[in-house]
Amino acid sequence: MHNEFTAVIEKDGDWYIAYCPEIPGANGQGKTIEECKQSLAAAISLILEDRRENTLHCVPEGAIRDVVLVV
Repeated sequence: MHNEFTAVIEKDGDWYIAYCPEIPGANGQGKTIEECKQSLAAAISLILEDRRENTLHCVPEGAIRDVVLVV
C-alpha cells in the first residue's frame, strides 16, 4: 500500500526536526533531512499500526471486515 503524508521539516541547531500534520503525535529528527524523514516515516508507521490494532478490538462479532483501497 502506498501512502503519502506531509513532512514539515525545520532546522534546529545541528538537527532537523519534523512533524506530520495529518498524524498527530508523529515526529522525527535527524542530523540530515533524509535521516529526519526516515525517523518521521518510522513514527508514522508505528502510530498507524497501533491505531489499527486498537480499533480492531472494537469490531462487533459478526461484522463484515473488508479492505477499501484509497488512491
